[in-house]
Amino acid sequence: MEQCYTDNFLLKYLYRETSITQTLEIEHLIETDATTKSQYDRLRAGYKYLPKVLFYPSDSAMENIMKYSTQSAALNPSF
Repeated sequence: MEQCYTDNFLLKYLYRETSITQTLEIEHLIETDATTKSQYDRLRAGYKYLPKVLFYPSDSAMENIMKYSTQSAALNPSF
């Protein structure tokens, strides 16, 4: 694997954005390839320092979106 591809692949794995096949592949690489394990450990260390954020809109934001949608639908009945 190329360096850039490996880093991107490892990041997807860290964020649990890989398919089961990709997950098994990367876990095998981490176990068997010292370079990949080193890259993974480095990325995981940095990942731990990132703030854990949940992206849920506030109730008022959802109300505003729904109000805008209702108004838009009234103005454009063809939708």
